[in-house]
Amino acid sequence: MSTLALDLGTSTGFALLHPAGVCISGTWDFQPKRHEDAGMRFVRFREQLDVMKRDSGVTVIYFEEVRRHIGTTAAHVYGGFLAMLKAWCVDNGVSYQSVPVGEIKKSWTGKGNAKKDEMIAEARRRGYDPVTDDEADAIAILVLKTGGVS
Repeated sequence: MSTLALDLGTSTGFALLHPAGVCISGTWDFQPKRHEDAGMRFVRFREQLDVMKRDSGVTVIYFEEVRRHIGTTAAHVYGGFLAMLKAWCVDNGVSYQSVPVGEIKKSWTGKGNAKKDEMIAEARRRGYDPVTDDEADAIAILVLKTGGVS
């Protein structure tokens, strides 16, 4: 039984907490491949959730709740991932909860409007080594909702 935190998007950050207290994090790239329908990003997302459930026994998922997007495409993509995530969770008996962006940033950096580089810097200060801001956000969500990980 594990907890998964997600920063949804074409570049989805994830952080997984195993029951032993170990955190595994990274980024999944769902950019459509050449000659591939844009909807394939959602198929691959669902497949990745299946792998996490099968291999890690995910029982709860926390995800970043975005209420404002810079562009229409970003809003549509986020909405697609959100719909897929909620449907997948219902189908698989996995609990889910959204976490507002400002709450994540404030709990992590003390500022509700922290920039991407500040989120990464705080993750590194706490002993994590995120490659992207998406991964740093997922780690921040996991720490916020679980009270800390190794």
